[in-house]
Amino acid sequence: MQSVGTLFCFTPPPGPGSPADRGGRAAVVSATAGGVAEARRRGVEVVFVRFTGDPVHQGASWRLRDRGRGRPPKCLEGTWGADFHRVLPAAGEAVFTKRARFDAFLAAGFEEHLRARGVEHLVFAGLFADVCVDSTARTAFQKGFHVTVPADCTTSLHLPYEEVLAFMRVLYGARTPASDDPSVWDVPAAEPRHREEEEGEEKCAPQPVRPRG
Repeated sequence: MQSVGTLFCFTPPPGPGSPADRGGRAAVVSATAGGVAEARRRGVEVVFVRFTGDPVHQGASWRLRDRGRGRPPKCLEGTWGADFHRVLPAAGEAVFTKRARFDAFLAAGFEEHLRARGVEHLVFAGLFADVCVDSTARTAFQKGFHVTVPADCTTSLHLPYEEVLAFMRVLYGARTPASDDPSVWDVPAAEPRHREEEEGEEKCAPQPVRPRG
């Protein structure tokens, strides 16, 4: 198995009133299905992450936000909003649940699962690029994982999609090719360090304080 995991974020089923049925998001579901199938074909582990928004798991700030917006909680356990659509976990594939959390690293056991398998590179698919995907990609980058977000396997909810992808490229060094680009599955190689960079780090290193007198 390669040192790469595919993270599948929350994707609700398309249907009346479903977010996945609006703005061409059904195409995202189709592209994600193809990406997951390709990952399995290559022997790349597929990790599923679901979201539930039940009030019992919400913090005070989350509940206050919902009251201010005048909106009921979404993706309740036992409803279609908390289910995977079309792309379902295969036997033996790991499933993690984010309980009123955007970031998959806040799901119990998620990071430990990746570390135990020596994963270095995460490929993201699912909804939404500016919510769950971005939250998790941000943490992944800061924890040392390489980030790839196939551009046709997600879309945004609140912000212009191309701006979201550009932000990820700049801030997280994320790659955003189409899902049919073979480079999606390549673990990015570290750039060779230059002598100038090493000398710069040496100059910035803290110097010992010498006692006076």
